[in-house]
Amino acid sequence: MSPETPSLALRHAVEACGDPSAVEGPLRGYHHETYVFPLGDEAGALSTTRWKCREPRAGLLWFDRRCFASEEQLLHALGGRITSIPGITEFGGLRLQRFIEGQTLGTLRKSGLPVPGTLLRQVVGLFRELAGVRPETLVVKRRCEAGDRPRDGDTNGFLDRLVSFMEESVYLPNLDEFAALFEEVGVDGGTFENLREHVSGLTERPFCLLHADLHRENFIVDPEQRLWTIDWELAMVGDPLYDLATHLYLMRYPEWQARRLTRRWVSTVEGVLPGGARGWQHDLGLLLDFKKAQSVFTDVIRAALSPDPGQGGDRRWPEGRGRELHRVLAGAAVPLGLESVPAPDRIADALVRWRRAHGEAGGALSG
Repeated sequence: MSPETPSLALRHAVEACGDPSAVEGPLRGYHHETYVFPLGDEAGALSTTRWKCREPRAGLLWFDRRCFASEEQLLHALGGRITSIPGITEFGGLRLQRFIEGQTLGTLRKSGLPVPGTLLRQVVGLFRELAGVRPETLVVKRRCEAGDRPRDGDTNGFLDRLVSFMEESVYLPNLDEFAALFEEVGVDGGTFENLREHVSGLTERPFCLLHADLHRENFIVDPEQRLWTIDWELAMVGDPLYDLATHLYLMRYPEWQARRLTRRWVSTVEGVLPGGARGWQHDLGLLLDFKKAQSVFTDVIRAALSPDPGQGGDRRWPEGRGRELHRVLAGAAVPLGLESVPAPDRIADALVRWRRAHGEAGGALSG
């Protein structure tokens, strides 16, 4: 975008700050165009606290269901209940989120590495607070239809709606463009029925608030080693064990630490939400299988639309993407009912053929 036509997010940031030179951004991120800035006072002085102003990026492919109408409204309603949420302030009719000065957990401890104990205890504390937010106590405008809100405790209905979203909002809308590629990696519409059968029979558990996207880049560690939780746009009300499964899948803890966190989660959630961990020994594996299957559909599309190696990317792109998708497909073979998984070189060849057939891949992605 040219300097003569600044985006809405940038215009709001400059207006709130009053000093264009003090506005930082846009920050890296898929969902939003984000700017960070201090607020100015009546005398024109700038505060030391900085705030975020952002707007959704245009043309995104959304791979996850969104439940609440506004992230800022949700965070405002959770003030004092979820202590790791950055503060919210009002300015000129806008709700701004406080920008936490620090580093992401992913920067400090990359995927696969253990998380320091002091930070892990704060993760458990976050789950404790989430379990305490029951549906009837959360009065926030929803965007999801009533049919997408199973009754409290209906964990099977909750997961079935997520499977349906993946089929109806990710797979089918992109089928015209990606059908050949899906077929070459062994995925078709029948895999959804296999998945539904595989993950059926969950134990009922009372619902609570879920963040639903707790990975290392959504935790900020400040200089005092306090852990903050950002990006609540995918939050929903549902099965508490689903939040744990999503967290474990995304965090890639070492096995020993994943087991330790799971034990702490069980005792913590049961203490706040009796029955919230009921049946976890059986159901956690099924929910992890769902997350593995979910990744297949999103990762195939992401791989096809990833930056063109001819435009400054890694020229070993096909081989690398082939290995990544092979790993994802192998992990999801059982829940999707795949009889076999193509070898990495076959997947790489399929990606190359798709790119040639569709020209230069482009488009924006959203996680």
